[in-house]
Order: sequence, then structure tokens, then C-alpha cells
Amino acid sequence: MSASADSHEPLAARLSAIRALAGVLGGQSIEPALDLDGLNARDAALARNLAYEGARWFHRFEAALRPLLHKPLRNKDTRLKALFIIALVQLERLRVPDHAAVTTAVDAARALGYGSRAGFINAVLRRFLRERESLQPSADNPVAFYSHPAWLIDMLASDWPEDWPAIAEANNQPPPMALRVNRQRQTRSAYLERLAEAGIQATAVAELADGVLLTRPVASAQLPGLSAGEVSIQDLGAQLAADFLDLQPGQRVLDACAAPGNKTAHILERQPDLADLVAVDVDAERLGALATNLDRLGLVADVKSGDAGAPDEWWDGRPFDRILIDAPCSATGVIRRHPDIKLLRKSDDIAQFRRRQRALLEGVWPLLAPGGRLVYCTCSVLSAENRRQIEVFLASVPAARPLGEAPYGDRQIRPGEANMDGFYYACLEKVGE
Repeated sequence: MSASADSHEPLAARLSAIRALAGVLGGQSIEPALDLDGLNARDAALARNLAYEGARWFHRFEAALRPLLHKPLRNKDTRLKALFIIALVQLERLRVPDHAAVTTAVDAARALGYGSRAGFINAVLRRFLRERESLQPSADNPVAFYSHPAWLIDMLASDWPEDWPAIAEANNQPPPMALRVNRQRQTRSAYLERLAEAGIQATAVAELADGVLLTRPVASAQLPGLSAGEVSIQDLGAQLAADFLDLQPGQRVLDACAAPGNKTAHILERQPDLADLVAVDVDAERLGALATNLDRLGLVADVKSGDAGAPDEWWDGRPFDRILIDAPCSATGVIRRHPDIKLLRKSDDIAQFRRRQRALLEGVWPLLAPGGRLVYCTCSVLSAENRRQIEVFLASVPAARPLGEAPYGDRQIRPGEANMDGFYYACLEKVGE
């Protein structure tokens, strides 16, 4: 979007973005906080872009704002803080002309009930424009420079002493758009031809049998065959789960944290001759999304609402040949796709996720048949949730043996590596008991 075109956009998109970012500062996820009702497609896209860029660059722009204020904004002034951040996004990221960005910020202030502070808002933004160069962050202030919270920078630096700056920079890049072709409906090469006919540039991903990478993201409505179940939108890293499971006809499979169902669907697409696939999730509301996904794709699973870590609630006593644990985690590997994670997650959350992950491993392991395979997966880049979690489990469960390269049979993918989000996979086999 060009700066000149953007400068004529109506105020409603800005207000929607400000309210959404304020919601994130108040603890909401960005999508539920983003109200696009009444906006046309172009304004809705602008509102979403502003809100996501505001979350992505919040720590940088908050640091730039701090010396411009005589005293910090009150914690309850989330909308006012969000208003300033969105204005700086327009100036620094969207390159909106200075006068247009300041004027729309003042107009937004009046619309949000800050009319009495319009002069103050105008003065702060004008001062930013005068001091813009001196307010640019340096690497000496990593929180501002990389726009990440201090606790996360510390954890990344501990786990990735050489690579953490590259991970932080990758987190701030817009994510690519990847697809998974439903091989039960058509071949990948045939679908690539359909994309080309629709004027959408894409390539097959060599490492993944069903993966397609778009040259540029497009609106989902433009994708041929999406509503008919011929293709799904799914990150390339997430598509590896089906490969690690090594699915065979006649197997009984458990997807232990199944909602919203992308990996469940891929399992069924990859191996239609399974004896059974049980999809369990503790979140009954998200199971609705799983059912919708399966219905669109024409797939059937045995869907159960329950806690995978407490199988007595739902298990019928028959063992599984394959188990996938797509464990709840910090989601630090998908920040480029969900930048609000940097504002919503706290350092104390990691210990809670670790406890939940351990409970899931211990809960479903007895359900695995001897000779069976368990795949543990997170979208985290933190060792505490990944390799260290598996180290502890292997040390305490003699029947668990890592598959693949020693010593742990695992793979950690960094954000942006091979165009994938950040994922961790560990494959464990149950030996004779």
C-alpha cells in the first residue's frame, strides 16, 4: 500500500486497530479484539495490518514514546497508549505522510473521548517528528531494537547464544503463506496448475509431500478449491507432523491435542486406511472448529471432548499404534504469525506450560502399544519446553527410546528456517515392557 493512498483512508480503520491493540494490552488475543464490522475489505485489511504491526513493534515504539512524555501513561490508559503506538506505526512502518498521521491520530483521540488531550497528543507526535533520528533504537537496548520483552530475550539468549538475534529478527518478519494439498482430492502438481491458471504464483516444497508455498500471500477467498476441501492453509513446519508419525494402514492413531484440527485432517489425508483416529481436546469450543475443518475436507474422526492427560475420562482401553501430542506451549516459534504473543506471554507462563506438557506425556504414554510411536510437538523455540522436557521424560521412562539420530531423535526448527515457523519434534518408541 502506497503512502499517498493510505493517507486518504477513513478514520474507522485506525479506530478499529487502536481498540484491538488496547484489547491486547488488556490481555485479549488480537483476533478476538479486532472488530471489523462495517469496514469494507480494504479498510478491514488496513485495520488488521495496523493492529498486527502495532503488536509486532510495540516494544520499540513504547521505548521511543517514553522520553517524549513528562510522566508515563497510566496502566489503565490502554487506548491512549495504543493510539500513540498506531500513530508511530503509520509514521515508521507504513510511511504515511507526517501531517496525515498526526491529523488522524488527533481525530482518533477525539473519537475515543480524548478531545481534551488533543493538543497534548499533537505535541508529542510533533516532537517525535523533530527528534525522530535520535529516537531510533540501537542494539545496546535489545528490548527496543528487537522489539521483544526482556524476559523473552533473556531466554532466547540462554538457549541460542549465537543465534538469538536472528531468531528475534525472524519473529518480526511477515510470515509466508503455505498450503497443504489434500492428496485424497488431487495431486500437488495438478493444484499448482490451478493456482497458475488463477494467476497465483507458487512452488512445491521439496521436503514436504503435500506442501505448497505461495510467492505472495493472497486472500483465502482467492484460493481455488479451498471451500471444497481440496486444499488447506497450514504452515510448512506444522505439516511435518504427518511425516514423523510414519502412518501405516490399519493403525490406531490418537491426536491428543487435536483442535482446531489441521494436523488431524492431514493424518487422515495422508493415510485414509487407518483403523481408527481418535481426536481429543480439552477445549470444547475449539472442537467446533475441528468438526468444521473435517466436514469441509470430507473426513471422519472419532472426536472426543476431554483431557488427554486424564485418559480415564474418554479412553476405551484399546492401545494406539501412533500418538501425536501437539502440546500447549509458549508459541514462541510462531510470533511472526501471532505478534501479540510478545505482549500476552509472561516468563512465569513457561513453568505452567512445562507442567502441562509433562502431564500430557505421562498421561498418554500408557496408551501407546509396545512398538508404537509417540510424536511430541510444540511451536516453541525454548529448550525448557522442548529438548529438556524430552530429556527428563526419557530419563524417567525406561520403555521410551528416541527414534532417529541420537541422542534424542528430535528436530528444532527456527522461525523462518526453510520458510517454516518455529517447531520442535521428538519421536519416541515404546520398547518391550
